[in-house]
Amino acid sequence: MKLNANLISGRTINQGANLENKTSQAYFEAAAYCELCSKDLAALGISSGNVKVTTSHGIVVVPGRLNEGNPAGIAFIPMGPWANAVLDPETSGCGMPCFKGVPAVIEPTADKALTMKELIAQYRRK
Repeated sequence: MKLNANLISGRTINQGANLENKTSQAYFEAAAYCELCSKDLAALGISSGNVKVTTSHGIVVVPGRLNEGNPAGIAFIPMGPWANAVLDPETSGCGMPCFKGVPAVIEPTADKALTMKELIAQYRRK
């Protein structure tokens, strides 16, 4: 099952509180996830587990999480390396990429979510 969604990103309190130790498990838990509402999780046929998020800019696997505050069709990944893997790196001269409204396809996966070190190593090999 697949879900077409608009991906957004932004800062969260937990993500910001763990910025000083980006290789820690606490930072992984604070920034490596994709929030969806229960309707979207049901459309994927899951209530928990990892999801693969694919955009025209990349692919990332992160744990899926429930957030009833998200409207249907909106996926949220906190700012950080996992969001950066699927956001447009173009900044149009302002120094900041677009963090909102990125078309994404989300699907359940048995693949493992990479740690930050593993994720960065993957990009260094390209």
